Amino acid sequence: MDTTLTDAPVGRLLDGRYRVVSRLARGGMATVYQAMDTRLERTVAVKVMHPMLAEDPEFVGRFVREARSAARLSHPNVVGVYDQGEDDKLVYLVMEYVDGQTVRDLLRERGPLSAVDALDVVEPMLAALGAAHAAGLIHRDVKPENILVSRAGTVKVADFGLARAAAASTVSQATHGVLIGTVAYLSPEQVESGVADARSDVYAAGIVLYELLTGGPPFRGETPLSIAYRHVNEDVPAPSRLVPGLPPVMDALVRAATNRDPELRPADANRLLTLARRARAALGGGEISNNGAAELNGASDHQTLVVPLPQLSMTAATSVAAKADVPAKKVKPPKPERDPATKAKRRKRRRWIVGFLAVLIACVGVGYGAWWLGSGRYTEVPSVLLKNAATAESLLTDASLDVDYADPAYSETVAKDLVLSSDPEPTSRIREGSDVTLVMSLGPERYAVPDLSGMTVDAANAALSALTLKAVTVTEDWSEDVPQGQIISQSVAAGTEVKRETTVDYVVSKGIPPSVVPNVAGKAFKDAKAELENAKLKAERLEAEEFNREVPKGAVIRQSVAPGTEVARGTTVQLLISAGPPLVAVPDVTDKKIGEAEQILK
Repeated sequence: MDTTLTDAPVGRLLDGRYRVVSRLARGGMATVYQAMDTRLERTVAVKVMHPMLAEDPEFVGRFVREARSAARLSHPNVVGVYDQGEDDKLVYLVMEYVDGQTVRDLLRERGPLSAVDALDVVEPMLAALGAAHAAGLIHRDVKPENILVSRAGTVKVADFGLARAAAASTVSQATHGVLIGTVAYLSPEQVESGVADARSDVYAAGIVLYELLTGGPPFRGETPLSIAYRHVNEDVPAPSRLVPGLPPVMDALVRAATNRDPELRPADANRLLTLARRARAALGGGEISNNGAAELNGASDHQTLVVPLPQLSMTAATSVAAKADVPAKKVKPPKPERDPATKAKRRKRRRWIVGFLAVLIACVGVGYGAWWLGSGRYTEVPSVLLKNAATAESLLTDASLDVDYADPAYSETVAKDLVLSSDPEPTSRIREGSDVTLVMSLGPERYAVPDLSGMTVDAANAALSALTLKAVTVTEDWSEDVPQGQIISQSVAAGTEVKRETTVDYVVSKGIPPSVVPNVAGKAFKDAKAELENAKLKAERLEAEEFNREVPKGAVIRQSVAPGTEVARGTTVQLLISAGPPLVAVPDVTDKKIGEAEQILK
C-alpha cells in the first residue's frame, strides 16, 4: 500500500525541519516514519504518537519521558535519540535511522536460528539493556519488533518509549489502572501486580531467546488475557522440546531468564549477559541445526497492548481454590414425618448442616490455596556447605530442588572439591523445583614460581603477571656467564608454590665486569705486560723510546690509560719505554788545567 497517500504526516515538514518521507511501522502507541533532517541533511526515523493518545496528558508525559530517558543512553547497541517536539498537536520523537530489518522480519525470513546465531542477536541486545539497567532505566517492552539488525549486522534495541526510571517503578508501573506492554513477553509480576523492574526485562529477553531458537513464543491463547494467565501459571517449556538436538545449555539459559519467581532470575541484563557468554563458551562456537521448529505465531501476540488491570487480576489462588473444591457427600433423606413442625425443624437443621459443610469446604479450599501460595510450594534450602558434590546433590534432590554449578573458586579455608557456597544460602525459603547454584572449592590458590634465569626483564614480568605474581625489586650485577640484560638469580626458588600477589625479586646481569688498569710505570716491559694481561688487558709497546735519567733502560716511563681506570676487558694499554739516560760526546780536555777541564766536562 502506498503510504504516501494514506498517511497524513507523509510529506509534511515537522517543526520546519523534519520532512516526513514514508511510513516504516505502526505500534501500539505511535507510528514510525522515515524522514529527512533538512538542517543536517541526514535520514532519521520520526515516531509520531497516535492522535487519540496525544489527547491524554498522561501518555504525552510518558512519551516525552521516552526522549529524556533514551537520550541518557549512549551505547552502540541502543538506537540513538536526537530530538523531541510537538507540531500542531503531533507529538513526535526523532531517532537514529537504522537501515535494516527487525528481528521479527528476520524470523519470518529465516525461521528458527541456530544456538550460535541466536546468541549473536541476544548478546548485543542484553548489552543494550544492561546499559539501560545500569542507568536506572527499564525498557518494559522487549520483543523482536523492538530489536533491529542493520545491513552491516549491528544489533540495536529501539523503543524505550515505555521505559521509566527504575526507582519510580518500585511502586507500580500501572497508571490510572492500565498495564503497558506486549502480552507475549509480559513477566508474571507485571501481569499479577503491574510491578516491573530490570528482572522483567530479563524475563522478556528470555522469551525472545526462546522465540529465536524455536520460531515462536512459548505461550499461545485465544485472547491476550489467556496468554497473560499462562505466564503466571505455567513455566516456559524447554526449547529443546520443539528443537531436538538443541544443546542443554540453551535450555538452561532460557530457564534461568524466565523463572516465574523474579527473585530466582538474574538481577539485570548484565547478569544474564554473563550467563549467555558462558553458554557460548560451552557451545565452543559450533553451529547447531534447529529442525522441526514451531511455526511463527500470529502478529496479534506481538503488538503493544493497553489493557485495564482488573481484567488481568488472575491469581493462582483462584485456580487452586477451585481445584480444591469437592462435591458434598449425598445424605440419605430421612423418613417423612407426619408432624409438620418436626419436618420444618428437620429441614432447618439440614439446611444449617449443609450450609456449614459448604462454608467448611470453601474454607478448606481457600486455606489450602493460601497455604500453597504462601508456603506450601516453598521448601528450605538444606546446608550443603563443606559437602562433596554427590552428597550436596543428594540433599538438594531430597528437598525437591535442582542443582546448578557456577564457576569454582579458590578458598584458603575450604578443601578442594567441597561446596564453598550456595545461592540461595542455606535455610533460605524458595519454591520447590528451583535451582540452587553451588560453587565448588578449588582449594588454596597457589602458583608455582617459574624459572626466570636467562629471561629478559620484560619476559620475566610477563611470566609473573600471568600467574598473578609480581616483581618489586630488580637489582643489577656483573656476571662472567650471563649476558647483559638477562636474569642471574631470583629471590624465590623456581617451582615453589606461593599465594597470589607474592613478590619475586631478581638480579639482572650488567654483563661482563670491567677491568681496572694497574700502575705499571717503572716496571720492565716484560713484567708490565704480564700484569696487564693478568687484568684481562692488552699491552702495546710503542716503537719510539725516550731517554730518561730516572727510569732505567727498558722500563715503563708512562702508560696510555691512567692507573685505576675501569675499562672493558681486552682494552689495549700503550706503554712508553725508557732508553736510559741520554748520551753526550766527551770533550777533549788533554793539556787542560784541572779546574778548566772540570768546567768543560760540567
